[in-house]
Amino acid sequence: MYLTTDKKKEIFAKHGKSDADTGSAEGQVALFTFRINHLSQHLKKNQKDFNTEKSLVKLVGKRKRLLDYLKQKDIARYRAIIAELGLRK
Repeated sequence: MYLTTDKKKEIFAKHGKSDADTGSAEGQVALFTFRINHLSQHLKKNQKDFNTEKSLVKLVGKRKRLLDYLKQKDIARYRAIIAELGLRK
């Protein structure tokens, strides 16, 4: 599988408060971004994989809602995670 426990810990350690902090919005956004990038690469090879396409749309929606929440609660954290992940210009 492309997403192992070690990879998750690495993502949460880099973007969250610690490797065990799976609840922070920054860590979750980073994890969703990693998964979205992987699914996008998969769909470039397999255009007719509609189940993966549906999953990708759901993940993008979840990430958008989390980013909207973060934008309302703390604009500085929102700007930091956007710049760190390179999501917007």
